[in-house]
Amino acid sequence: MLPDVSGDELDDILLVVTELVSNAIDHGTSPFALRLSQSDEPCWVRVEVDDAGADLPVVGVSRLHGDRGRGLVIIDQLAKDWGVIAGPAGKTVWAEIACEPPFRSA
Repeated sequence: MLPDVSGDELDDILLVVTELVSNAIDHGTSPFALRLSQSDEPCWVRVEVDDAGADLPVVGVSRLHGDRGRGLVIIDQLAKDWGVIAGPAGKTVWAEIACEPPFRSA
């Protein structure tokens, strides 16, 4: 599905997906949805995770305590941008990860 990303970029994307989905499951309310989209120029991959919860995420803070609360810190480091779109049926947390298209000869 993501033909223009390198192995390292794919690792970053998978980590962002894992963190956003985990946060939705741990802190949100079902139903959940995951969407991925990609832009060619400039190259980026957008990850969106929906949940029905009203609570907005907070960087570095976990309601579950302990060794938690680092997911959004990681996302903030890996993503070129991220944010939250609140709606009447819950929220969408999204992140965009930059990628470099592979060299193509003419």
